[in-house]
Formats: sequence, structure tokens, C-alpha cells
Amino acid sequence: MVNGIASIGECMLELSGQAGPNWRMGFAGDTFNTLWALHALSPDRPATYVTAFGDDPFSHDQIAFFAENGIGIGNSPVIAGARPGLYAITLTGAERAFTYWRSDAAARQLASDPTALAKSLENQALVYFSGITLAILDAAARQTLLSAVATARKAGSLVAFDPNYRPRLWPSREAAQAAILEALAVANIALPTFPDEQMLFGDETPEVTAKRLGKLTGEVVVKNGEQPALIALNGASQAVDAVHVAAPVDTTGAGDSFNGGYLAARLAGHAPADATRRAHKVAAAVVQVRGALAPFETLRAAFDS
Repeated sequence: MVNGIASIGECMLELSGQAGPNWRMGFAGDTFNTLWALHALSPDRPATYVTAFGDDPFSHDQIAFFAENGIGIGNSPVIAGARPGLYAITLTGAERAFTYWRSDAAARQLASDPTALAKSLENQALVYFSGITLAILDAAARQTLLSAVATARKAGSLVAFDPNYRPRLWPSREAAQAAILEALAVANIALPTFPDEQMLFGDETPEVTAKRLGKLTGEVVVKNGEQPALIALNGASQAVDAVHVAAPVDTTGAGDSFNGGYLAARLAGHAPADATRRAHKVAAAVVQVRGALAPFETLRAAFDS
């Protein structure tokens, strides 16, 4: 029975909440942030984060943190001598900037064992990944990943993909375009962000993005910050207003948590418009806490409000 939810990518050490020389350390990363929300909102579904880990103390702490919160690691490999990536959030008001140390992160080897990767994706109701997942892999590993995801889809998994374009992770814009188009070909649901698509493909409006992606993927939701999200389904489009937050604290993880809220709602049988409304509420709750991960109770209260 396909019942679980799996998210593929890189979870890093997160430094946030700087107070003088002191920082708060946590764990976060785009696809993990989405799984966190999904798990909070779909607690009856086994949750698996598919990645690769080092054998250092920080990796051990990361795995323990997942387990404490009911998230498994499937058959994710442990790489001797490797360690997790690290990033720090600096804030100007509520708007964030990131500094990364991730070039040799263990997660870059998440597709090093094709059999283990395929095993981690078995019996999943939903498989989720992003353009960042693609960007941290070399070309051969990327093909291994896409093949495993395509196999999971054939076996009955719903596949969701957020292009999440980050220029600094790609050797060229053209390389990102090609990889992201390949990923969209194996996805049922696309969850792009308009400014990313504008930067990557030159789309002039969210409507252009929705129409373009609607030809590639059956269900599209174009996020656009505090502007309405645009749903494209079966050739028709619908805008759903965002939730305005007068005084956001930290916008880190807003789009990721939107994705988690949307996918949780769709798995629970909600129509795309209702799922989008719930997702907006979840994202609005997340920007009112520091860091990428809001407490489960906060996410659930927003989703059900």
C-alpha cells in the first residue's frame, strides 16, 4: 500500500537568531522544511527524508533530531568522512540573506547507491524533490535520481516538484533549464515561484509561467509571495489570494511550508483551490516565527483555521 511521504534533498545545519556573537543552531533545508510541514499536517503517514549523511557528530545529531520528530531516513547512505552542509541566516528586518558552506556536503552523494535510493522511494503516496536537489548532484547522479523518481511514479506515487532555482548552485542558466525541464517531465504537480521562473525562463507574468508549465505537468501552483497564487489545472487557471502578514518576523521557509501545506491538503482530498488557501495560511504562520521550522501545533492550527 502506498501510504508514506518521502522528500529528497539536503538538510543542513542552520545558524539563525544571532544575538551578539551567539547563534542558535538547528536543522533545515528546502525539501526538509516542506517535509516538516507535510509531516505535521499528515501525521498518520510515515515520513522519510531521503538524503546522505556523514559519520560525524553533527550528522548523528541530525538523524536523532529527525527520529525525535517522527521522521525516518529510509535507506539513506552514511558516507565515511563526510559531514552536513551549513548555512547562516542574516536578517534585514524580516527579509533574509543566506551564507552557505556546502560544497562538500554528504547530501551530494544521496544517489551514490541507486538500489538504496529506489528502496527509500518504495510504497510512498508522495515523493517530493526540488531544483536544489538536482543542483547539488552531478549529471550522472541527477539521472539516477530522476530514474528512481520515475519508477516510483509508475508504482503509484504522486510526484511533486518545486523548481526552486538558485543561480549560485548551477554552472549556467542553460544547465538549470535543462535539468528542471527533465524533472518536470516526471512530476504530477509543479510548485514554482514566479520570481524564480522569471529569472530562469524570462516569464513576464505568473500567467505565462502557469501556461508554460501547464503544458508539461498536470497540476501547477505558481507562488508569488504576498501576491495571489495561480493554479493551472486542465487548461484552466484560478487565482487564490495570499494571507497578508502585517509584521513578519522571518520569511525563511515560507515557500517550502506553503508546499507542505498544499501537498498535505491534496493528499487529504481537498480541491486545489482549498489546498492553496490552507497553504497560504500555513506560510503566513511560518513567517511569524524565527527560522525555517515552525512548531507542529502552529502549523496544524493555521492549516485548520
